[in-house]
Amino acid sequence: MKAIVLAGGFGTRIQPLTNSIPKPMLPILNRPMMEHIILKLRDELGITEIAVLLYFKPEIIKDYFKDGKDLGVNITYFQPDDDYGTAGAVAFAREFLDETFIIVSGDLVTNFDFKKIKKFHEKKKSKLTITLTSVENPLQFGVVITDEDERIVRFLEKPSWGEVFSDTINTGIYVIEPEILDYIPYKQDFDFAKDLFPSLMAEEIPLWGYSLEGYWRDVGNPKSYRDVYKDIFDEQIKLSFKGEEKNISNAKVFMEENVELPEKVRLKGTVVLGKNVSIAEGVTLKDCVLGDNVKVKKHSEVLDSIIWENTSIGAKVKLNNSVICNDNIIKDEVKAPYGVTIAEDCEINKKVSFEKDIIIWPEKIVEASSVVSTNIIWGNKYKSSIFENGSVIGRTNVELSCQMSTKLAEAFGSTLPVGSSIYISRDYHNTSFMLKRAFLSGILSTGVNVVDPKNVPSNVMRHSLSKNGNIIAGVHLRQSVYDSTQTQIIFYTNEGLLLDSKLSQAIERVFFRENFRRVNHLEIGSVCEDNQLRENYIKQIINSSDIKMFQSSELKVAVDIMNGSTSDIYPVIINELGIENIILNAHQTEKRKAFDIVKFQQNMQDIVRGVNLSCGFLIYPNGHKIQVVDDEGELIYDYKMLLVMLQLLDITSSKQLNILLPAWAPDFVNYKNLNITRAKLTNFKADELREYDLIADTDGHFAFSEFGLNKDAIFTSFKILELIQKANVRLSKIVNNLPKFCFKGENISCPSSKKGKIMRKFLEDAKKKKSSSVDGVKIWIDEDQWILMVPDQYAEYLNIYVQAEDEKTAGKIFYKYQDKIEKWISE
Repeated sequence: MKAIVLAGGFGTRIQPLTNSIPKPMLPILNRPMMEHIILKLRDELGITEIAVLLYFKPEIIKDYFKDGKDLGVNITYFQPDDDYGTAGAVAFAREFLDETFIIVSGDLVTNFDFKKIKKFHEKKKSKLTITLTSVENPLQFGVVITDEDERIVRFLEKPSWGEVFSDTINTGIYVIEPEILDYIPYKQDFDFAKDLFPSLMAEEIPLWGYSLEGYWRDVGNPKSYRDVYKDIFDEQIKLSFKGEEKNISNAKVFMEENVELPEKVRLKGTVVLGKNVSIAEGVTLKDCVLGDNVKVKKHSEVLDSIIWENTSIGAKVKLNNSVICNDNIIKDEVKAPYGVTIAEDCEINKKVSFEKDIIIWPEKIVEASSVVSTNIIWGNKYKSSIFENGSVIGRTNVELSCQMSTKLAEAFGSTLPVGSSIYISRDYHNTSFMLKRAFLSGILSTGVNVVDPKNVPSNVMRHSLSKNGNIIAGVHLRQSVYDSTQTQIIFYTNEGLLLDSKLSQAIERVFFRENFRRVNHLEIGSVCEDNQLRENYIKQIINSSDIKMFQSSELKVAVDIMNGSTSDIYPVIINELGIENIILNAHQTEKRKAFDIVKFQQNMQDIVRGVNLSCGFLIYPNGHKIQVVDDEGELIYDYKMLLVMLQLLDITSSKQLNILLPAWAPDFVNYKNLNITRAKLTNFKADELREYDLIADTDGHFAFSEFGLNKDAIFTSFKILELIQKANVRLSKIVNNLPKFCFKGENISCPSSKKGKIMRKFLEDAKKKKSSSVDGVKIWIDEDQWILMVPDQYAEYLNIYVQAEDEKTAGKIFYKYQDKIEKWISE
């Protein structure tokens, strides 16, 4: 048997620990993580022929392991000329793999019994065996379901919470027969989970899953790196220590050669000391690892901490729950009582104090007596990802500072071609204006040109972006509608769609590594203004409308602009179309204390009733969401507005229309002319979306492909007026004629660590019932009644949707499953 060790990853999520070394080389007990894996392969399986697949910083791995003889193995290195994915990289070792082989990532820490995996593989006469285990948070892994015979029946790589159907995951440890290599193309981007496994399952080649209990950790971020050490010191996993073991004052001490350890030192728990470590009198060491050439001066405390190599720690320093990388200088009386991570080559001067969980990036100097309360890069808490659904959201001038905005722009621009052009737009708030200026300078430094439409709503910029083939991307900055202390920076593709996760990760990789492209002075980008976006948008809506029909109608409408960026757009359109109207809150203001949606709704209801209007519209400030008040002055709730829209389309259309809705959209109404698809509304390509006449959800967002693929409240409002005029019907009648069903959405608190388990329990509960896992888990109670559970992607709760014949029945269904969920969480 041979082995492949994967060692090519960038380690983006664990920055800044991987700033100068690849992730498999992160030290665990003064050995690289990868060394523990190699020793395990050697000792448990007797493997001596090992291939190491390299990509990022390969020379560091080669220089350390060389040919492997010091470890009693023979190492052959393979280095693809590009990033071809996990399986694509293995194809480069095809000639080496002439017998059964095991694949293990070099950045895992595990005590799994590799002999058991091999025996299972042989027992099943398997061509490909995947090692499985259960974890609290399965989002970063491939989720797997096996049948009673342990054959894999479902597999989904790195799902969102809405897609999770189990907490059983793919550990990245595979046993494979050489003939499987025939299914892996050479020099093509090809992943095990996304490409190879689905293709094998499509050809009905059995994939076997062997579930193991034990210790398994993907060391993915700084916290998980520290947690590995806690688990080692708590003896949850046993790994090989370097050096001679001694028992000193009831502490286990492992010392390599040439260590200075005086008698007047307090030692507790487990202490690991590398070569040439020097400890002064009065020092306290507890559950800590000190690398080679570390020096600790008098009366300092190093508790539950990891110190890498060549670091000097001054006198009366207190480090707790900390990670200190190579080549740092920490001077006297520095205090980090609650945890700090300091990347390499930093100088921390005297009497510096760190607040909880601070990240210090490389080559930084912290002035004496400073109180460090925030990370240098991002926010007051480490985040492995800065994007949420194509957006970056943060507290203005705190997390989203000008520095952050500039660096984010540099990272984004570095992924775009030199000389290309993008839109950068904003709303009217001073915060957006400030951060846009900072963002703009960062973009220009990468050689990307900017077309500046200034203050326009995001839907206007996106609409123009999708029509202009010369603009390859768009960025919009706006103040949050619901929290005026926060700003959003939203990124769009050349088709006006939000960036997908793959593009977001590419930007993050550049951002965290600060690998920015800085062009020479002749290539610096230019800025030109485009004041025609607004006018072009207005013309296109007018041209797409039946002006004669509107002018001859008796429609009377009130529209609340909500002090938003559509204030100089909407009144122009509605007046040009000749629709009698009342416009409210059409002025832009920075001084609004809070966004009181209930007050806006109540005012609109009173006006529609008092003036006897056809309807009232609430256009949210950024032009993306609409709410509607019918002719009787009743607010049409968002999910009902979706049903009203579908009903209007159905009765006015002379052809079949294709509609795309989320999985949780109500489905108790049948339509003659509508073909409805329910799916997860993310990661669709533009060409796929164009197959649908309407893309909508239950939250007041509508996109009509005849005008554009982006949610647009302005166009939607005129579409509603057009449809009720064509149907010659009042909105209240449509609402009152809807079937008497109940549809409701609720939230149930749930720790992220339990979400995968709850998804699995929901699926187990649904085994003898009709169910779906298109997005979350949907269980039918009978033909028309169902419950759907979707774990929230970012917050610690579950989204529960219930459709039932009445309020009482919906409550029974909800509370029944609420009790089950609470029981499952507590188990």
